[in-house]
Amino acid sequence: MNSPLLEVENLGRQFVARRSAFGRPTATVTAVDAVSFSLDAGTTLALVGESGCGKTTLGRLLLRLIDPTAGRICFDGQDVTTLKQSELTPLRRNAQLVFQDPYASLNPRMTIGQILAEPLGLHDVVPRSYRAERVRELLRLVGLEPRAARLYPHEFSGGQRQRIAIARALAVKPKLIVCDEPVSALDVSIRAQVLNLLRDLQRRFGLAYIFISHDLAVVRHVADRVAVMHLGRIVEIGKREAVFGNPRHPYTWALLSAIPVPAPGAKRERIILRGEMPSALHPPDGCAFHTRCPVAVARCRIERPELAGAVRTGAMREGDMHATACHRADELPPADIVSRHEGGSPILEQLVNAFRRRPDGQDGAGVDTLENTAEKTAEKPQ
Repeated sequence: MNSPLLEVENLGRQFVARRSAFGRPTATVTAVDAVSFSLDAGTTLALVGESGCGKTTLGRLLLRLIDPTAGRICFDGQDVTTLKQSELTPLRRNAQLVFQDPYASLNPRMTIGQILAEPLGLHDVVPRSYRAERVRELLRLVGLEPRAARLYPHEFSGGQRQRIAIARALAVKPKLIVCDEPVSALDVSIRAQVLNLLRDLQRRFGLAYIFISHDLAVVRHVADRVAVMHLGRIVEIGKREAVFGNPRHPYTWALLSAIPVPAPGAKRERIILRGEMPSALHPPDGCAFHTRCPVAVARCRIERPELAGAVRTGAMREGDMHATACHRADELPPADIVSRHEGGSPILEQLVNAFRRRPDGQDGAGVDTLENTAEKTAEKPQ
């Protein structure tokens, strides 16, 4: 069995919320708490949960954009947790980030060619004389014309900007890409194109994705495994089919019940969580979800549950069992909130299929392969 590309063990991060007059911390917020999982090459792990649950912080921790206060990150067989900033260059090349906002993630003072060439120079990926050709190749790879290299970000639509952001992440040939809500700012039709692009690139280059989202219809479409986060902790993790078909944590029930039903006139019984999300500054004792849980018992208010089924000395592996951090997971009846035959968003599925094959020779994401490009060039009259 091959080793996982990414292993995370008991990862944690605290932020100082208040300091005394002498500069000493008097209050801390735990943004990520004892998170463990693993990710194999060529697969996608989706992180889902409410806003403020720690998804984005976890993604930045994995890339060492934020230093962890506890735990261990092992990337491609190397422990990167203790590396100094000057030693992180190999990680920066092999693990990239696609930001949520395509309008703010590109420098408006630089042309697209300069934006894509910058990481090539920083990591010395290709010689200077070949960088212009590599930029053109990257643009074709994400379905844009090479002449786009001369333009500025404001001259593109939101979907095109996100394609450029993906091209920038691909420039240094990474093994892992953290996608932080990459389609949340796009309309549904453009969303389908970008999702197809990500999937096609994964299939071609064996990329691994950490896909952060709160759109469960999108997650069901792209993820191999799903991790549900609540107040900095993973409360449920498993294969996509298991989490959607047989959710075991009451928090997951509530999230899934909010997915729109893909049938006119059909309704799903909503699970409405009463009360406010607990404060990360003053989390409750026991299970952090017990203040809103409809099936909480006395034990939930005292003892914090651990992920049942997780490997005791390491992270969750791709083939491990469906794990849940709930005292009552084994005694509660199965919850068929999202039918196994229901499928995802019908509009999203239709658009994905519509954009998968186009008559112009490009694939569904608008990704023009190098072979197709060569054929089109050869067919042009001289």
